[in-house]
Amino acid sequence: MSATEDRQAKTQDRRAKAGQRLIGGPGILLVWLYGVMVVGAVSRSAYQIATEFDRAPLAYSLSAVAGVVYGFITYTLVRGGETARRAALLCCVAELVGVLTVGTWTLADPSAFPDATVWSDYGMGYLFIPVLLPLTAIHWLRRGWAQQRAAS
Repeated sequence: MSATEDRQAKTQDRRAKAGQRLIGGPGILLVWLYGVMVVGAVSRSAYQIATEFDRAPLAYSLSAVAGVVYGFITYTLVRGGETARRAALLCCVAELVGVLTVGTWTLADPSAFPDATVWSDYGMGYLFIPVLLPLTAIHWLRRGWAQQRAAS
């Protein structure tokens, strides 16, 4: 193989890998927002669990779960590839179900939550980012899938 053919093969390899990455364009913003949510949810829940867990164990545990979900979604978006895209999509759907369930629960039975979670009132304490983020990510991931299949 000549040097030119080798460079062309490497260029095609890079382009194929770039097509598999999930963090191009709007994906970079999603990764950044999920990263911020990881830091917010994990630090908040870690502090609350360490200092006042007996006050609201359900709320603080749910915030910790939210942080883990955000972390996994961030990882899958950065990792890229078809398996990561499917895992990210599945986790975003689970996140949305969690936000809607906990958000509705906190409105229907406020006494069950003596303190707020990340997902309380559909994420009102976080500017509703917890409900908007999975909707945006699901839309972006599905759109990327459709574009990828159309190109094939």
